[in-house]
Amino acid sequence: MTGKEKIKGHPARYWKRDEDGRTVCELCPRECRLKPGQRGLCYVRAADEKGDLVLTTWGRSSGFCVDPVEKKPLYHFLPGTPVLSFGTAGCNLTCKFCQNWHISKASREDVIQREADPATIVRMARATGSRSVAFTYNDPVIFLEYAMDVADACHAAGLKTIAVTAGYISEEPRKEFFSKMDAANVDLKGFSEDFYRKLASGKLAPVLDTLRHIYHETDCWLEITTLLIPGRNDSEDEIRAMSRWIVEYLGPDVPLHFSAFYPTWRMQDVPPTPPETVMNARKWAMDEGLRYVYTGNIRDSVGQNTWCHECGTLLIGRAGYELTEWNLVDGGNCKVCGTRCAGVFEDKPGTWGARYLPVFPESFSVHEDG
Repeated sequence: MTGKEKIKGHPARYWKRDEDGRTVCELCPRECRLKPGQRGLCYVRAADEKGDLVLTTWGRSSGFCVDPVEKKPLYHFLPGTPVLSFGTAGCNLTCKFCQNWHISKASREDVIQREADPATIVRMARATGSRSVAFTYNDPVIFLEYAMDVADACHAAGLKTIAVTAGYISEEPRKEFFSKMDAANVDLKGFSEDFYRKLASGKLAPVLDTLRHIYHETDCWLEITTLLIPGRNDSEDEIRAMSRWIVEYLGPDVPLHFSAFYPTWRMQDVPPTPPETVMNARKWAMDEGLRYVYTGNIRDSVGQNTWCHECGTLLIGRAGYELTEWNLVDGGNCKVCGTRCAGVFEDKPGTWGARYLPVFPESFSVHEDG
């Protein structure tokens, strides 16, 4: 928690005062206890001068762009369609291997200079042809109030919403937050409490609770990503145990993405993940019963595609973020044998491709003078 300062922000939810009069943030398992003028570990939730909890990043972003939904990564949710993506700053985990550290580890306001209220974001999405709006780059859990307000505006306009998150959130806010999401990719960072404690200063159990809640208690489409770090979470035993847990508690149809680590942030002394490790992880996970397992950050012409688990037909071919093959009919059935492929599909895929389009909210703002 940072020292005392004059704090201003949007009223936050999920907090209380403890017996000592401190502000207790109940958004995530950390339950930061704050005096007036103090920020939580996430940096963006803070106690103002009256001791009320506020969100300091409501309506402010570190940047917007339109990119393919496959980049989230979501492979079974409206493939080929464009998604308007944005984040804010800060994070409620302290991952030493963070790939977006310049945003998630930011502790200065200068990374969130783009201002956009929910209505402006809807206009941006519609003007760019985006089918969805994604809360990403840093964890949307910590800007819950902003994300939920945007989600409400999106749904009113017929747009879908996507959360790219580590799932580190407490029970009550978890229910409200994911009830407003149409799809989520949850970063399951490892499968041991030791890994979460040492490398992320967090706990595994709340993330598993989030996964179970999304799958069983919501209509939110779920996919999972695990970044494989050499010597930390890439052993055959751990990957098989994680895969068995997913099959047992979530089912065989939840897509699982394994991606390769590259040295960054505070783990620049760790070598990149060998491609063989990622491909082996895919094999082990499928051996344990998962039907849709993908490889990322490596060249792998097999592991980036979607295959029918019944007859082996190539259902969706991919080259990076480009779709190269489409053999689904009737909104998601195998063209050859008719077996259903789990996911949210339409009769035809989108055609956005691998384009990356920066978008600036100032161009979409509506002023009082018209």
